[in-house]
Amino acid sequence: MIASKKTTAPSRTPAQAGTGSQDAIALLRADHAEVSALFADYEKPHTNLQKKALVSRICAALNVHTQIEEELFYPAIKNALKDKLLVPEAVVEHTGIKRLIGEIEGAEPDGEMFDAKVKVLSEYVKHHVKEEQGDMFPKVRGMDIDMQKLGAQMHTRKAQLLAAAG
Repeated sequence: MIASKKTTAPSRTPAQAGTGSQDAIALLRADHAEVSALFADYEKPHTNLQKKALVSRICAALNVHTQIEEELFYPAIKNALKDKLLVPEAVVEHTGIKRLIGEIEGAEPDGEMFDAKVKVLSEYVKHHVKEEQGDMFPKVRGMDIDMQKLGAQMHTRKAQLLAAAG
């Protein structure tokens, strides 16, 4: 008796697994989830050294994320969106996020003002993510843009930025 074969998706090489094979929106959603988890972790009791390490990870992730959005994602979707507000508003939100990153990145977590700035940064990011995932991404899904190709470009750029920061 011959066992029947199951049809499975082609296996990915280790280089492809979880990498540029993601479409652009999946990559951005994964970044959003990562940063959200880091902020949630920050809310738990930590020593100042642990807080500083978490904030460093948060800032690095946000710096890379905002850069790939501004360099690749937003330009790719701006004209196709035919919306004069979504992308410019997202860029303005990035400016506020970057300003707060500049105030806490490398600073000593020495009290309530530091914690307050991290909290406000978290709320800025939550607001930004809500607008992207609730308004922008659904509109982008219906566009004639190759999200796989854009995702691969974004993944490559993200890897470059992480290596340079490393």
